[in-house]
Amino acid sequence: MIEVSLRPAGKCRATDDKQTDLQMKRFFGKYFPVIPVGLVFGTILFSHSCANTTTPPSGGPKDTIPPVIVELFPYPGATHVPVHKTQLEFKFNEFVTVKDQQSIFLSPPMEKRPKYKLKGKSLVVSFENDLDSNRTYVLDITNAIADNNEGNMYPGYALAFSTGHTLDSMMITGTVQDCNTLMPMKGVTVMLYKDQADSAVFKQRPVAAGKTDDWGYFCLRNIQDTVYRLYAVKDDNNDNMYQAENNELVAFWDTLIRPVTVVKDSLPEVIKYLMTDTLACLARKSEYELNMFRETPSKQMIVNKERLGERTAYITFMAPYAQIDSIWIKDVPHEKLITQFNLERDSLEIWVNDPKKQPDTLFLYVNYMKTDTLGQLVPFTEEVKLSKPRTLGAAKSSSRDIKKEDTTAVFTVTAEPETIEQYGFVIEFKYPLVTDAFDSLDFWYVNPKQQEVKEKYTVTKDSLNLRKYVITPGVKLLPGYEYFLKIPHRKFVDINGFYNDSLEVKVSLPNDDKLSSMTVEMTDVKNKYIIDLLNEKRDQVLRSFTIESDQTLLFPYLKAGKYSLRITEDLNRNGLVDTGNLLGHKQPEKVKFFKLEDGTFLIDIPEMTELQQTIDVGEMFK
Repeated sequence: MIEVSLRPAGKCRATDDKQTDLQMKRFFGKYFPVIPVGLVFGTILFSHSCANTTTPPSGGPKDTIPPVIVELFPYPGATHVPVHKTQLEFKFNEFVTVKDQQSIFLSPPMEKRPKYKLKGKSLVVSFENDLDSNRTYVLDITNAIADNNEGNMYPGYALAFSTGHTLDSMMITGTVQDCNTLMPMKGVTVMLYKDQADSAVFKQRPVAAGKTDDWGYFCLRNIQDTVYRLYAVKDDNNDNMYQAENNELVAFWDTLIRPVTVVKDSLPEVIKYLMTDTLACLARKSEYELNMFRETPSKQMIVNKERLGERTAYITFMAPYAQIDSIWIKDVPHEKLITQFNLERDSLEIWVNDPKKQPDTLFLYVNYMKTDTLGQLVPFTEEVKLSKPRTLGAAKSSSRDIKKEDTTAVFTVTAEPETIEQYGFVIEFKYPLVTDAFDSLDFWYVNPKQQEVKEKYTVTKDSLNLRKYVITPGVKLLPGYEYFLKIPHRKFVDINGFYNDSLEVKVSLPNDDKLSSMTVEMTDVKNKYIIDLLNEKRDQVLRSFTIESDQTLLFPYLKAGKYSLRITEDLNRNGLVDTGNLLGHKQPEKVKFFKLEDGTFLIDIPEMTELQQTIDVGEMFK
């Protein structure tokens, strides 16, 4: 039993008002997040009054309690609600404000969003058009309301009512996450369609919808007991449909679904928790897990072009894997043209291998498969005009205006102490080479006794970047040694006819005694997998491996902190994390994160630790 002691209305004092309000808010916020109309406590709460009620006294504890609903209209679960000029009213125990109008969400959504006004301590919601007859609606105000003084957010409430004789009573739950990071996605619109056509999500509004919370969690309540198709859309323009041409993120469930749970306000999945209540939020049952992805465009055409310099330009295509039959530039011999696609074949770099001055405009012709007005790929020859940048044509007035790249074959060398053993020395030239002399490089080390020893090395040309080369030492690298790579002067010539400057790079393995390492044994590997070590936020790849068989991976030189291991199943073996396709019913490639025995995904690595993990890949992806 809960006992409440209230001061008689005629004997309150102004100095006690604020303390009394806070005590009452704590009580009602804990036991009655929403109080139905007519409940006696709603009347008692506002029964005390004093001479000055508009200016609260200063001092006292800070208000940290969210607002509480004390009256509702219509009553939750009401039927026969009028369809014309319908108004819904939420009366709170204090003055409130609307923090986010988009979070006042009606399911099923209408063409125009709900309107609202604040009237005293009430939020009044109305609609521009009539509601449909004989239909169940749910108005959700989660993440929309805060108190007027301290900005304490109201956890939320979903008011279900019907314009017909009965109220639909089923529900489904689930979570929405990013397909690559598996991080929860907030504010995603989850949609149900009775229409089973693949095009329904493009052309119609759903028959039921809801928004995900901070945990990516959704609960679609008071829906019919029937079969649906389930989608999730990052609805950037708030039209409650999927706009693929706007690059909106999307997710879908592979099969038809049917709800099996009856709505009860006492269910944890229905209750609106504060998002800071981690245990309660994580304890909610999730029936469906949706992975959001951005589709690759289906229409193929050239969408961008730019001439970057005298002899270099690029074009980009709308869709990946462009099919080019031939490419040429007017008045440029075919053998003088150098081209390179990126891995996804949606961007093409172009160079003219001729040091003489080029015209102000290059006329590029691309014969490729382009999407026509009927959506079919047909052969098409397109002319692309590549104009020289204005800054390139400006004359150099003095030697001070001449940059290094104007006379020299520019290149960079990357050699990181933490990754030198795995990636080696990476040399990347700004322009393709016409003459190289990698056998002229010098590689040596200096041991702790200051003895200098020359060593061998191997050179590998990057398969995806013809301007990049990897220099791999022919000796095992050791702590305490200094390793040097020297690129001699005037040994390389690029397409501009420029020679290189000399450069010497020194690198040593990290010698911080506090660094740790992790060894991961990958077992039961039956496909091709991409293994990434990520930071705690999962927004940075620190190391990456590609494996096709059982293998032991070493992650050395790790600072104390939290890390996660991402394993991506590369079924088509193209070295990419492929996205999904909605109309093709193709989900993005499967991504899993290594889960520890305690159920967490973060590997906590202390200082000066040699950690060992074993991952059964076959079990993880079965």
